Amino acid sequence: MNIKMIIKSLGSLLFIEAACMLPSLLVSLIYRQNDSIAFILSILIIFFAGLIMYQVKPNRSKIYAGDGFAIVGFGWILISLFGALPFILSGAIPSVVDAIFESVSGFSTTGASIIRNVEILPRGILFWRSFTHWIGGMGVLVLLIAVFPSVKADTLHILKAESPGPSPEKLVPKIGKAAKLLYIIYIALTFIQVIFLLFGGMPLFDSLIHAFGTAGTGGFSCMNASISAYNSAYIEMVIMIFMLLFGVNFTLYYLILKGNIKSVFCDEEFRFYIGTFLTAVLLISANTYVNTFHSVWKTIRYSTFQVSSIMTTTGYMSTDFNLWPVFSKFILVLLMFIGASAGSTGGGIKCIRIMILFKIIKREIIKIIHPRSVYTVKVNGKVVNEDTLSSILSYFFVYIFLFVLSVLLVLLDGKDFISSSTAVASAIGNIGPGLGIVGPIGNYADFSVFSKLILSFCMIIGRLEVYPILILFVPTFWKVDK
Repeated sequence: MNIKMIIKSLGSLLFIEAACMLPSLLVSLIYRQNDSIAFILSILIIFFAGLIMYQVKPNRSKIYAGDGFAIVGFGWILISLFGALPFILSGAIPSVVDAIFESVSGFSTTGASIIRNVEILPRGILFWRSFTHWIGGMGVLVLLIAVFPSVKADTLHILKAESPGPSPEKLVPKIGKAAKLLYIIYIALTFIQVIFLLFGGMPLFDSLIHAFGTAGTGGFSCMNASISAYNSAYIEMVIMIFMLLFGVNFTLYYLILKGNIKSVFCDEEFRFYIGTFLTAVLLISANTYVNTFHSVWKTIRYSTFQVSSIMTTTGYMSTDFNLWPVFSKFILVLLMFIGASAGSTGGGIKCIRIMILFKIIKREIIKIIHPRSVYTVKVNGKVVNEDTLSSILSYFFVYIFLFVLSVLLVLLDGKDFISSSTAVASAIGNIGPGLGIVGPIGNYADFSVFSKLILSFCMIIGRLEVYPILILFVPTFWKVDK
């Protein structure tokens, strides 16, 4: 284990975080709402902490797989802790645990909040709160790789540890170029969404806030009523479309740029993603039309937006789906677990894993019927090796096990089962709203300090897909020289 190189890399990461606070400082200076000092102090504290760590001189600069996991695991914990400083120093969130919860929720792109009235917060704090979504959406370590020219190819271990999905692919031969390409696509889509929102009459500040939340599939808003506050079908449509776009595997955008559009529509995960979305919209529309809206336009408008919001794990609200029939709410809960595509900014188990799990079930049924048959699991015409299948089965088990364990711990608070279970599902799936007291018009403020820490842990675990955090608790991980 290259401890010194890990510490040095974490120092570089803090430099990135300090730089990322500069836009929020600029916003606070423009609006003059007395949060500028909090950002100046936060930037100085983070910068000097990073400087101290960066001064460490490692014996070797090579980063191995174990080092990559350690950098990712500790890195996300570190940026979440330091990211809470503006909330605390400005007085916007006096409680340290609450500030850490809000910071973790931002960087993990969850969007769960303990703030009861966001509209009274200073603009700089609101900007930082949503900008953490944008930073965390693509991955702060990916940003580090993209901006540091000295990063070498062996840091693929970092990208693998941070990227969502079972097998992140290399877009181009050099990993630094791949990271830059991902961010170019990410920035371009964000900028285009801001333009479309401005055309809809949304103010520039609000457009930036909601574009950050959409791009990172986080869901923080500057309005208490979220997207429903604007009461605009056009704004809802724009955000819905971009939520779906950011829930797509970014590798497909690279294929589009290369002119290989046909392969996008042939991609099995993409078809599963769109198919699941359309099926959920159809079922919820039929259910809510009869029991809730009694209007075709309202039914389509609200069901498509909320299905898009929950499936992509963004968490924006255009209506209070807590009032929907139980059938529709159960479908939304299922979507919380399925999530978006691998290689997207969305959370959840991911469409490709769910799709492969169905293929594994099909294979087992065929083997029972035809014991001597040889049936391989294929995705896009390529055979999925047994190691990958095994890792997906293990990941699914660990995900569900952690969900059940966390629900048991959160239930110690004495809250009702629906609220507690969907709060955990929302946290580990990086969604934001759940049902009950954590529904679209509720928040997480009433949970105890213990539950907030458990939920914060779930948010980071969900964002990093379990293993980069769990591996830090294995003693042999630290003893064995990687």
